[in-house]
Amino acid sequence: MKGPLFYAKILLFGEYGIIKDSKGLSIPYNFYRGALKTSNDPSTQDSHQKLNAFCAHLKTLPETIVSFDWDRLESDLKNNMYFDSSIPQGYGIGSSGALVASIYDQYALDKITVLENLTKEKLQHLKAIFAAMESFFHGKSSGLDPLNSYLSLPILINSQDHIEPTGIPSQNPEGKGAVFLLDSGIVGETAPMVSIFMENMKQEPFRIMMKDQFINYTDACVDDFLNGNISSLFSNIKQLSNLVLHNFEPMIPEEFRAIWKQGIETNDYYLKLCGSGGGGYILGFAQDFEKAQKALQGHRLEVVYNF
Repeated sequence: MKGPLFYAKILLFGEYGIIKDSKGLSIPYNFYRGALKTSNDPSTQDSHQKLNAFCAHLKTLPETIVSFDWDRLESDLKNNMYFDSSIPQGYGIGSSGALVASIYDQYALDKITVLENLTKEKLQHLKAIFAAMESFFHGKSSGLDPLNSYLSLPILINSQDHIEPTGIPSQNPEGKGAVFLLDSGIVGETAPMVSIFMENMKQEPFRIMMKDQFINYTDACVDDFLNGNISSLFSNIKQLSNLVLHNFEPMIPEEFRAIWKQGIETNDYYLKLCGSGGGGYILGFAQDFEKAQKALQGHRLEVVYNF
């Protein structure tokens, strides 16, 4: 057997903010992908065992949320099914989301397909199913990563209960500006980072900063990006980058704090969290990518989108 491909995702805007109802914008990233396969190669055993554990979790979910074709799923597991994926784990680009999407696509009964008219209710229902499935990996999940991977469309998050597929401006292959990924070389873990954020939310100054500044700048970035307002976008990203540097320090790996600050001071690039932070990828924005490359020499950069 060989299942269809499911892609990585990048949350361009909305990390942490969407927990508190900011806007968000998530896009598929098809440079990395995964698919369900069967093999007797010993190198696939680790993935196979994880899949067994994940399917044991799925059995605990109420059938009112989602039900699966267990005969077919268990038969494929017996044939050493595994998830063949190039998506790096713990990097904030949806490795577990792609796996969740692939299992739902192959084995869910009464599944909502991407071909039907995706009403607001159907999208919310899918998101709730994926949140329950993905909770195995993170303890708590919004369901957005699997949804993005499953639909393979950019998703605009207006609020927690209002999401919709959206179009994004076409890339300009000749453009000097870029959104890029900076590899921290460290694996990050979502659960501890989210728990630090929830602790911080108990402090009034942090709550006020989130409500009055972080969410406003995040919403402005989403609107600017979708409307192609590049100069306003960079002005808002700079503010967002600065807020993260001063209020989300534990989420920024220590050895990257100086280059984070350097970007804000020189305006050569601005960095922000990609997912929950703590490692994995860091997201970068530059109006002149060549300048950013020179400033970040020695670091591995991957271009995601050209302005």
